[in-house]
Amino acid sequence: MKRVFEWHGDTYYYLGTAADGTNYFYQKATFDCDWYWGIGYVESFTNNDYPWRSRDIEQHTHFNYLMEQQIYPNGPHMNWWDGFKNVFDNTLLTDSEIWKVVEIIKSLYTARKYSDMLYLGGSNYTSNPASEVIKNDAEYERINKVVIPTLSEKLYKILDGTARKEEEEAKRNGKQT
Repeated sequence: MKRVFEWHGDTYYYLGTAADGTNYFYQKATFDCDWYWGIGYVESFTNNDYPWRSRDIEQHTHFNYLMEQQIYPNGPHMNWWDGFKNVFDNTLLTDSEIWKVVEIIKSLYTARKYSDMLYLGGSNYTSNPASEVIKNDAEYERINKVVIPTLSEKLYKILDGTARKEEEEAKRNGKQT
């Protein structure tokens, strides 16, 4: 299975194959509507064996939902690593890489929510009486231009195998990563 491919202008990273044989891919994040990040999208395609040749997406879901639907049937104490292992019978990721992937994606969701609050001045149920204290353009810029892109690049390096190659090269050269 290709680790990374382009399809209709988007980049997709192989996560794993479920018990039913469906291959799932993480979609590269996009900055949407000039104010928020579209993150955590997971797709399967109509051409399961060669998704880059697909005419359409078979299933669109979100990483957090995919993990949490595995968690709650087994109790609220299961974490995303266990959810990942339950969803995917086959993956190219090591157990250590799975831990990093779920940590980064959970951090992306947290950063995204924080960024939204900074931009909107609250949680968006209604106008927040403390919105002038919550809104923070400088912090919003830092989250959206530094934190989320950095987390995303670290994630893509793990998913595309670059991080593992860099670690192996560093070990060969006697460097700690």
